[in-house]
Amino acid sequence: MIDTHARQTQLALTKLQKRLRHQVGKAIADYQMIEEGDKIMVCLSGGKDSYAMLDILMALQKSAPIQFELVAVNMDQKQPGFPEDVLPAYLASLGVPYKIIEKDTYSVVKEKIPEGKTTCGLCSRLRRGTLYSFAEDVGANKIALGHHRDDMIETLFLNMFYGASLKAMPPKLLSDNQRNVVIRPMAYCRESELQTFAELRQYPIIPCNLCGSQENLQRQAVKKMLADWELEFPGRSSSIFGAMQNISPSQLADNTQFDFKQLNINREAERPAYPFEEGRIKDGEDALHFINAVTVN
Repeated sequence: MIDTHARQTQLALTKLQKRLRHQVGKAIADYQMIEEGDKIMVCLSGGKDSYAMLDILMALQKSAPIQFELVAVNMDQKQPGFPEDVLPAYLASLGVPYKIIEKDTYSVVKEKIPEGKTTCGLCSRLRRGTLYSFAEDVGANKIALGHHRDDMIETLFLNMFYGASLKAMPPKLLSDNQRNVVIRPMAYCRESELQTFAELRQYPIIPCNLCGSQENLQRQAVKKMLADWELEFPGRSSSIFGAMQNISPSQLADNTQFDFKQLNINREAERPAYPFEEGRIKDGEDALHFINAVTVN
């Protein structure tokens, strides 16, 4: 009985691992995230997503047709109760090169953010700035972050609802100062599958509540909205992510992305036969074709 359960668990892990590796490999290829000779700084938080990212990148490194280096980096922000020994022990057991950055951003956040307010925003900015700088110190030309498809979709709606902007997390990003390229190899991976993968792999998860910060309520609200949509309309999240990859600036309203002011008609070509001309609408089906033709844009 025990052997049967173990075999089933291993089979589930193998199938899921293969699917996640395929998704990561496709994202890397689609956006040319990793190239010959790259040195990639893999950022580890101690959460399920970054553990899975390192795991999959190490596996791909062995089979990839190109050569690239990995260096795992964790930032110890000196939160009370942070288990400092967990990640070094885990990384040493993998045999992967790693660095631990010790920087007391916890005190800075506590000093700047009033009691009871969410600290995640400032905390993430301080962490990002430190990691960007450290990438140069270790000679890394790419920085890998563990954001997945759900993170990207949630960020899209957060920016729409609370920031009045149509943007999300790109799979690949050149930093504002152009000194770092950020990649998100798990852009095609679903959070639910990463959660299952982490449980099967039994990663030594470090919770992200050591600082006592409240959860980001706005993100939690968006997450719930998307989960409810997915229950009622299975596949909706996939459609939303597909839309993020299929943008038509001329069908939106941003003058900086499309020159609406300079639109001019051009009637030099032969006039097409419109579906409503010469009595072409004969029945309901023709009428439907006409409606589709004139409303497609």
